Amino acid sequence: MGQVFAASYLIGLREGLEMVLIVSVLIAYLVKTGRRQHLLPVWAGVGAAAALSIGFGWALSYVSTTVLGGPGQELFDAITSTIAVALVTWMVFWMRRTARRLSGELRGRLDGAIGLGVGAVVGIAFLSVAREGLETTLLFFASAQGATSSAPLLGLAAGIVTAVVLGVGLYAGAIRINLSRFFMVSGALLVLVAAGIFKYAVHDFQEAGVLPGLTHHAFDATGWLDPGSWYGALAAGLFNITPQPTVLETIAWLAYLLPVLTLFLLPARATRSPDREKPAADTAPHAPNVVSETPQHVQARS
Repeated sequence: MGQVFAASYLIGLREGLEMVLIVSVLIAYLVKTGRRQHLLPVWAGVGAAAALSIGFGWALSYVSTTVLGGPGQELFDAITSTIAVALVTWMVFWMRRTARRLSGELRGRLDGAIGLGVGAVVGIAFLSVAREGLETTLLFFASAQGATSSAPLLGLAAGIVTAVVLGVGLYAGAIRINLSRFFMVSGALLVLVAAGIFKYAVHDFQEAGVLPGLTHHAFDATGWLDPGSWYGALAAGLFNITPQPTVLETIAWLAYLLPVLTLFLLPARATRSPDREKPAADTAPHAPNVVSETPQHVQARS
């Protein structure tokens, strides 16, 4: 169970916390500006986004296990895994680049939506959460392929529950965590997970007959990497490290992991608008400005 639980938990925690922080910004801004009548449309948009994500996950699973079979299923899984890798790569870099101004962008969009009516408010909440939800579903589907138990689903649920608890604690001011460091560490781990998913995608392409070399192994570590051991299960479940990878799988894993992880860990360049100074909250060395507008922060400034 632990071999696939860890990766799913990481996905649920990281992606779940992003969604919770987005919802927190929207809710806190409405509370701050005295527009509580728009809270219900925001929650309606969030609920619709959650329903879409669940439906998308069901559709992926249905197509993979029921509609397709044999090489067709392998090819479908390989394509969805490749798309998931592309999305998670874009997401971790996007979050690192835009986290500090995400709160301001969301508030600006919400202001514009309120001026257009209730439907627009529902739409803003829906679109803001749906993107994260669909990414989570696709990444989870790719990471859980081949699992024969409910461990991936339990891991995802546990990660999302943890994210909700952390988000509520942050909103209430009861929990303080270094969000900048959290997203950096979790982002690096997600890059490792994505490298494993890409390796798995290449293996599926080989099994589908699209790529050659299915029987050409890069090395044989069965003598010391026991898949039944805790470390073997963790390596396989979290990073898709297997005792007998093919040459092409290994090349793909290294070709993705080394440049992407190096670029991600490079210090981000600080940018500052020349015509205005950023507020102190935006230039803090830690904690991206994604929950800076909770009622507690507003009360402290007033």
